[in-house]
Amino acid sequence: MATVSPPSPPGAPAPGPLPPPPRPRSSRPVLARLLAGGALAAVIVIVALLVFGGGEGSDYKLEFPEAGQLVRGDQVQVGGVPVGSVKDIELTRNYTAVVTIHVEHSLTPLHEGTTAQVRVPSLSSVANRYIALSPGPNNRPALAAGAKLPASATQPVTDLDQLFNTFNPKTRKGLSQFIQGMAEQYAGSGRKLAATTEYFPPAIAAADHFFAELVRDQRVFTSFLVETAKALTTIGARNESLRGLIEHANTTFGAIGSEQENLARGLRQLPVTLRQGNRTFAGVPATFAALKALVDASKPTSRPLTTLFTKLRPLLTTGTPVVGNFSLSFSRPGASNDLTDYVLALPKLARTLTSASPAGVTSLRESVPITAFFGPYSPDLEGTLREFGQSTAYYDANGHYARISPAFPDFKLGSNNNLTPAASPQQALEGLKTGQLRRCPGAATQPAPDRSSPFTDNGLLSCDPTETP
Repeated sequence: MATVSPPSPPGAPAPGPLPPPPRPRSSRPVLARLLAGGALAAVIVIVALLVFGGGEGSDYKLEFPEAGQLVRGDQVQVGGVPVGSVKDIELTRNYTAVVTIHVEHSLTPLHEGTTAQVRVPSLSSVANRYIALSPGPNNRPALAAGAKLPASATQPVTDLDQLFNTFNPKTRKGLSQFIQGMAEQYAGSGRKLAATTEYFPPAIAAADHFFAELVRDQRVFTSFLVETAKALTTIGARNESLRGLIEHANTTFGAIGSEQENLARGLRQLPVTLRQGNRTFAGVPATFAALKALVDASKPTSRPLTTLFTKLRPLLTTGTPVVGNFSLSFSRPGASNDLTDYVLALPKLARTLTSASPAGVTSLRESVPITAFFGPYSPDLEGTLREFGQSTAYYDANGHYARISPAFPDFKLGSNNNLTPAASPQQALEGLKTGQLRRCPGAATQPAPDRSSPFTDNGLLSCDPTETP
């Protein structure tokens, strides 16, 4: 079939050859576009479900003494991480607030022991509040959806006014005067204050650099925020203790302030004390050096002292009972049985003798110049009488045989206590006992049938009844 071209206008260029007819479009790009659009729509639907649907979770009711300026939509956080929001707030007949919250499924179900508190993250707005949850341990029974935490498990917010109310009137007045003084200080200083604004951009840039460095390590920064939130949660749970701490701190500072004169006096004396202490510490090295020289000089004498103490040990072991007996002779339990009682009785005896026999007392006084000659020889006289009596008596008052007695090594003590001829002097001395130093009275002979000897005075005498011939 032939075609005719329309005539060209004058001066128009000659028409060129006709372009080739268009090729039919392929169906592949259309199919790819349809698949991409379907995937985008699916993503949008999923994001919308996650954002607007809120996911699965459970609702719980929290009873507070007051709503604490909570509004619908406020966050519910655990350790500083949002896990839900406030859905509804109702007023009960008892004038308490019942707050309905929605908690995400990742934290449900809650368990018994869960507590809640209204918190204020900042003072930037009036209704800036959130609820901080402290979930109970997982080993406790689970709370059903819709369960209500009583007022005993919740705490209202601690407002700034409550903090100011802890101050006494004098402190509040001082704070008011401080604020007024700051206003008066900056009054008329607008130009200077405006000049300081020129330094705001460098300060902001420095702050931006600081925060950029702070959040560079997101993991550490996130951990820091979470741990800080936990610490603040713990501190906030102790609001009563904090309130008491502030009150006691006020009392403490008031007591310190009342002692300003003493504090000033102590501060004035502090430099003098430090100078004296400095001089004292300056002499300490010399003292230590002298002590070291003393220790070094005493080291050679330590070995002989060790030998001396070793040899003194048997003496002390033997002398301990003697010292005990000597002490017992001065102080014995009971009445009129020791030397102390004897000395205490001497004045009374002297008064009695003076009144009973004045002639005898007078004669004794007149004989003192004569008997004084024998005073220095009294120990020898007493020793003569004592040794003579012990040598001639069968046994002395302590139950000992005579200190000096002959021993004939011709016989020895045989069976049935019979004397038999001894073959040698050593055999004659075999039956003799030595070291019997604590015999009781009457122990030098056979015991009496009525057991009156050896005499121990019912255990009051420090003697050994087993020491017998």
